[in-house]
Amino acid sequence: MTFLQRARGRLQRILFFLAILGPGLITASADNDAPGIATYSVAGSHFGYTFLWIIVWITLGEIVVQEMAARMGAVTGKGLTDLIRERFGLRLTLFIMVALCIANLGTTAAQFAGVASSSELFGVSRYLAVPLSGVAVWLLVTRGSYRRVEKVLLVLSLYAVAYVVSAFMIKPPWGEIARQALIPSLRLEPQYILTVLATVGTTITPWAAVYMQASVADKGVTMRDYKHARVDVIFGAAAGNVVSAFIIICTAATLFAHGIRVESAEEAALALAPAVGPWAETLFGIGLLGASLLAASVLPLATTYAVCEVFGWERGLDRSPDEAPVFYGLYTTLIVLSVLIVLIPGLPLFPLMWLSQVANAVLLPLVLVLMLKLINDKLIMKSWVNKRVTNVVVTVLAVLVSAATLALLVSGGNTG
Repeated sequence: MTFLQRARGRLQRILFFLAILGPGLITASADNDAPGIATYSVAGSHFGYTFLWIIVWITLGEIVVQEMAARMGAVTGKGLTDLIRERFGLRLTLFIMVALCIANLGTTAAQFAGVASSSELFGVSRYLAVPLSGVAVWLLVTRGSYRRVEKVLLVLSLYAVAYVVSAFMIKPPWGEIARQALIPSLRLEPQYILTVLATVGTTITPWAAVYMQASVADKGVTMRDYKHARVDVIFGAAAGNVVSAFIIICTAATLFAHGIRVESAEEAALALAPAVGPWAETLFGIGLLGASLLAASVLPLATTYAVCEVFGWERGLDRSPDEAPVFYGLYTTLIVLSVLIVLIPGLPLFPLMWLSQVANAVLLPLVLVLMLKLINDKLIMKSWVNKRVTNVVVTVLAVLVSAATLALLVSGGNTG
């Protein structure tokens, strides 16, 4: 085999690998949106490297949960909310949908909080930037060419890779980082527990499981070619959480080490200073804006699709507002309410961004229990039910998140 043939073979394998990447990589990349960056920045600046072990275990949890969702989509050809309605009835489905809408409203508002934070870095008032962004997102998705603009926003969101560069330039104590990543450490403090819940909620989200299963089902993936979707899930989760870990490393090395606790976008931007110097705020602001607009476009749209799918209402951007009034009405409502929340005078933006993820974590155990019941039902999954180890991992995850929520309630939620 000649050198040219070997090179061509490697290129074909690379192109094939890139071609199969899809929902898994997109879902994992969503971890590093505005509330995700806020959460990891708070974790690193408040608790140093001690949060890295949580990222390691959350990565495992995310892979397991997303793989379950993808497998159910491939076996049944149906979305998660469809299966919940068929198996558990309309009453429980309605409860899940209401809870999902509330959690996603908070997360969508957090995206517009990211827009506000980024605009204020450039001296533009949130009272101008946020309404304009809301109108732009609505027009983009409902009337414009969203697919084209999505590519631009994805490129802007790649600024998070700068955290990786920054970390190597800082030269942190890699031995200590490895130790903290491998050895668990717990604190029974309200602020610590709240940050744990936010970290879980921004990484393993109910909406991501719904999106993953619906995407696999919509693409027509079957168990015959499921192995490619599985690679997508594993690679996406690993890649997304590597960036998450580096955000924690950077903020721990540059901010925690100097006693700076992140409470604003300006402080979060300081972690990029070793890589880009005086351009840190500019890069952070542009990237945060891109990540926020991308997620603000996708998240309410995914929510609207799920709700309309469950109740059999007409849906889709290929329908006119007259043909799908509920679809367009719900999408518009989510955008408008999110904008109005962020415009509340004196509302602290960074806490809104990371606290919104706590709502996702609180809803997560219920969704995991329902997923376990569905995926272990042989009438639904045939021979593709879970293995025992998978059931154990998901059960432990649900129990731990529930225990953390209970501990926070018992402590009175005082974050001091």
